Amino acid sequence: MPTKKRFQSRTDMKIAFIGDEDTCAGFALAGCGMIDGQDNKNFFIVDSATRKADIENAFKELTQRKDIGILLINQTYANDIRNVVTEYNAEGNVVPTVLEIPSKDQPYDAKTDPIMQRVQVFFGEKSVL
Repeated sequence: MPTKKRFQSRTDMKIAFIGDEDTCAGFALAGCGMIDGQDNKNFFIVDSATRKADIENAFKELTQRKDIGILLINQTYANDIRNVVTEYNAEGNVVPTVLEIPSKDQPYDAKTDPIMQRVQVFFGEKSVL
């Protein structure tokens, strides 16, 4: 019996993103947006009327997909669902990798980014934040 491959292949992995309309439009125009025949999208657009539960559901859905390699999320929305993002990272999940990116409305805060917190551990006393 053949063994199941962990990943489809590197060429089949996609970048997913959760962000405001401008962020999603930019990534879509760069060629990262995808909608398949079953209306599955690799992005989720957040606006002022979007509930935190909807962002949370989109995050969980995208991180459970086997064809997603990287999930980019605006730091603003990652802060809204911080408990879910922290739980995902604490489980030791590597694929998809969750990266927080700045939005046009709010500046990037490295102190709340889990990736930058890991970098700080490596540098020890020397502050990189």
